[in-house]
Amino acid sequence: MATNKEFFNRRLHSLLGVIPVGIFLIQHLVVNNFATRGPEAFNKAAGFMEGLPFRLALETFIIFLPLLFHAIYGLYIAFTAKNNVSNYSYFRNWMFLLQRVSGVITLIFVAWHVWETRIQVFFGAHVDYEMMANIVDNPAMLAFYIVGILSTVFHFANGLWSFAVSWGLTVTPRSQRISTYVTLGVFVVLAFVGVRAILAFA
Repeated sequence: MATNKEFFNRRLHSLLGVIPVGIFLIQHLVVNNFATRGPEAFNKAAGFMEGLPFRLALETFIIFLPLLFHAIYGLYIAFTAKNNVSNYSYFRNWMFLLQRVSGVITLIFVAWHVWETRIQVFFGAHVDYEMMANIVDNPAMLAFYIVGILSTVFHFANGLWSFAVSWGLTVTPRSQRISTYVTLGVFVVLAFVGVRAILAFA
């Protein structure tokens, strides 16, 4: 019974990391990329997202609750997993370890980012270009955001590989090898979009 429950939780954890959390990540990066076109373009894109009907309900049930489960169960996996890269330095063993490390870094980054943006709205702040520009005006904070973005998109891209294996989409060595190149491409593209956007605020 416990084994079945753990199997279900791991499947759900994997699924939520892609749908809806992964989809939201991509959407968030696309909106942020409007900053490369200037403050007005970003504010217009951010304003559109702010003006969505039932936004609070959508954020709660499609973003925050799935993200909360993924984060909590991810921490459980990260701190109970047995890493053996010291004995077997295979590529996938390193990816397994980096997935856990990047998950912890990503959780810290996302929690801080939510605090600096979404939570501040409840204290009267307005999420716009000026807010983000003020945040990354500090070089240390800019470096923190760059590391956080790279960690987040790596965790997502490498998680896609694990998702495909877990859900039986890539069962042969050849399909898993192809998936490695595809997910590496996803990482490069999203890293470029994310870092380019945050540098636009700076």
